[in-house]
Amino acid sequence: MKIVIAPQTFKGSISALDVANAMRDGVSRVVEEAEIVLVPVADGGDGTLETLVDGSGGEIRTVQVTGPLGEARNASWGALGDGSTAIIEMARTSGLALVPPTQLNPLITTTYGLGEAITAAFDDGYRRFIIGIGGSATNDAGAGMAQALGVRLLDQNGVSLPSGGSALARLSRIDLTDLDTRARESTFLVACDVNNPLTGPEGASAIYGPQKGATPDMIEELDAALTNFAEVVKRDIGVEINDLAGSGAAGGLGGGFVAFLGASLRAGVDIVLDTVDLDSHLKGADLVLTGEGSLDSQTIYRKAPIGVAERAAARDIPVVAINGSLGDEYEIVHQHGIHAATAIPSGPMSLEEASERAADLISDCTQETMRMLMVGARVFGKN
Repeated sequence: MKIVIAPQTFKGSISALDVANAMRDGVSRVVEEAEIVLVPVADGGDGTLETLVDGSGGEIRTVQVTGPLGEARNASWGALGDGSTAIIEMARTSGLALVPPTQLNPLITTTYGLGEAITAAFDDGYRRFIIGIGGSATNDAGAGMAQALGVRLLDQNGVSLPSGGSALARLSRIDLTDLDTRARESTFLVACDVNNPLTGPEGASAIYGPQKGATPDMIEELDAALTNFAEVVKRDIGVEINDLAGSGAAGGLGGGFVAFLGASLRAGVDIVLDTVDLDSHLKGADLVLTGEGSLDSQTIYRKAPIGVAERAAARDIPVVAINGSLGDEYEIVHQHGIHAATAIPSGPMSLEEASERAADLISDCTQETMRMLMVGARVFGKN
């Protein structure tokens, strides 16, 4: 029997790799002879960097960057074990959590630090990039990132623009002459799980601006600035990004990645599952175990367990999810390839206690799940 174990992080509790190891222990207690393959996964959000680093035998590195308000700060990025792929989460360089609530201001926040992190990976020899762009504090369409990589964004007087989304209203010309040559040698996969265009009522400023501190007047100003940016990009680079699905992600960073770096925007879960080569691991499998911290009705929006289930379904492999908890309307996952689901608490306990005992609880729950499956096989195998 071949069993593929492909859980994601139980957020705030235990890493995806540790979840997978705990599940393996539970399986081994019941089916000693099973071939067990561990494939920790993620969906492009929290925990993706650590999951891919752990799974590939890579390492986390640190670089000093310019934060969203121009301050110096340290940011971590992942060097994967293949020696060529880097994973960078923009939230660690330019994220909302890095800005005090009283200082939120998308008119001036910048993605410059993201470009500096990319440069650090260039310096270490990396040319394939996976970029997570969730949780941004910015609305500059990646202008700061581009400037850090050598792009010149000029006003009508030939003066470089300052940082921030509002400055894009004065953009007159884009000069790519000094773009880091290593950028042209590299590929960029951007984990983008929204389909918003760059501008308009469903665009970056209108939909995501308020959470970054934008007032109605600021939203109008930022939207006009991004409209100008898109027009100059189309004229000077020859790329149409204004109506591109996903271009509005992370304050227009999705569009900026396409314009400046020729990036591909893809669902985060698909990027991760391809990177860990889940499809090849599924060959010949009899069962897949997955799971997350809280399985609920939101899971079906292509969180990692559903991504795993979709790929298992293509091979007609049954999927069981072992989770930290089962939330509201979790049963809907049964319509999306997860055949059964359970939760790890063995009795009344606090979230703190469940988190502290997570590994043991996961092992025990997996053991009982396997026993139930064995009983089911005996009972229904007679009919």
